[in-house]
Amino acid sequence: MNFIKQLVLIKHGIRAAKSSSCKASLCLSRSFHHSPVEVNSEEQEVVIALGSNVGDRLNNFEDALNRMKHSGIQISRHGCLYETEPAYVTDQPHFLNSAVRATTKLEPHKLLETLKEIERDLGRTAGIRYGPRPIDLDILFYGSQTVNTDTLVIPHERIWERPFVMGPLVDLLGTDTDNDTIKSWHLLSRNSGGIFEAWQKLGGESLIGKDGMKRVLPVGNRLWNWSTRASVMGILNVTPDSFSDGGEFISIGSAVSRVRSMVTEGADIIDLGAQSTRPMAMKLSPEQELDRLIPVLEAVINMPEMEEKLISVDTFYSQVALEAIKKGAHLINDVSAGQLDSNMHNVIAGLKIPYIAMHMRGDPSTMQNDENLVYDDVCKDVASELYTRVRDAELSGVPAWRMILDPGIGFSKNTKHNLDILAGLPGVRSEIGRKSLALSRAPLLIGPSRKRFLGEICGQPDAARRDAATVACVTAGVLGGADIVRVHNVGVNRDALRICDAMLQRKRKF
Repeated sequence: MNFIKQLVLIKHGIRAAKSSSCKASLCLSRSFHHSPVEVNSEEQEVVIALGSNVGDRLNNFEDALNRMKHSGIQISRHGCLYETEPAYVTDQPHFLNSAVRATTKLEPHKLLETLKEIERDLGRTAGIRYGPRPIDLDILFYGSQTVNTDTLVIPHERIWERPFVMGPLVDLLGTDTDNDTIKSWHLLSRNSGGIFEAWQKLGGESLIGKDGMKRVLPVGNRLWNWSTRASVMGILNVTPDSFSDGGEFISIGSAVSRVRSMVTEGADIIDLGAQSTRPMAMKLSPEQELDRLIPVLEAVINMPEMEEKLISVDTFYSQVALEAIKKGAHLINDVSAGQLDSNMHNVIAGLKIPYIAMHMRGDPSTMQNDENLVYDDVCKDVASELYTRVRDAELSGVPAWRMILDPGIGFSKNTKHNLDILAGLPGVRSEIGRKSLALSRAPLLIGPSRKRFLGEICGQPDAARRDAATVACVTAGVLGGADIVRVHNVGVNRDALRICDAMLQRKRKF
């Protein structure tokens, strides 16, 4: 249904509720004005904003969210993570900001009391208003209710003037309005276009990436602003049976030499895989995979050239993921998005690391079966299925700000599907955005490098001779919104990305 029509209908619903004798629990909006508030018997959906600029800011967020979980506040959605310039009192460190949606049975003032207790436990004191603080927790919305008392105003009175609040708030929504509570939040913005219009009035997405507000992904010991330029992930397969370079880098010496070459050519990330995921590849056990992986991983981590680089481990086993991160890897690249190991999402949540979730149907031995190649609309279907997987991860405790999405070129797709996805990346994002703008704004990774469909199109059976075709795909993908490209030949693709980045920077100036 058209968004404006939804708002019109819900406005009429509010008027009807106010003019009837319905019970308060059935009314769409309920107000509290300087009077005792009853404890809710039903869960309410709430939005809580988070801010921090003292100490380990990200750890403060994670500690606060964990304390909420144990205080009757169940987190259901996360916004993106932003690093922002301070407002009002400007002589202080930059903030981290985000927001979460949650459900709770705590009534509004009890919720406020709980959040204030968490703030105190994390070291917040009275201090200067708008000054430095280890944690700041504000209630933005509480169900469809409004509150106006001496101690609490809901919606928060300064939502609409603060980009560092509005950005994360918008992330928590989808372009499809999914329930009456969210419709009421749009109405409370007092804009005909709801919260989206209020965000646009502040500048909207044009604000992101500038000095005052950067969307970031925490990885290693830094906050990665991936939007400044496209990143190159260099492939290192320590396998005897990978389709392009199987057997070339099994020894530690050859692997180290290959990594050194890729870093020199401009790789930002090294993706280390010890199990082939080509069609019909033999499946290793976690123990076998670790036997291949760990010696090479330890050697690569200790290379001086890797000091400013990231190491990703390509695995669908949670046991391998856990051991790899313990040894020093920074992120996990899971071709199954958790489908091949039911414990993967819980392990990733506990490790607090970035998670690359890729779309695939079945497993490497079945992914190209006829039943796994049937789509009504490949971009929409891939987006919907991938969204389901990353939502499962989020509900397991992996926040949206740690997600990287991969539509899975070459996995459960034929040549036409792969071409449609490469040409339709904006559509994949927008389809995910119907349900979650935060997840639609996650970094997008593509991996077309040397794949069979390129050989089919170019008449090139030798995978090692498909680099020119890979460059074409990478260029189309980055110009269509991809943020990370996973490739075998780093040098030629790095040059292609430099041109793409220059074009996109010029485009943003107009």
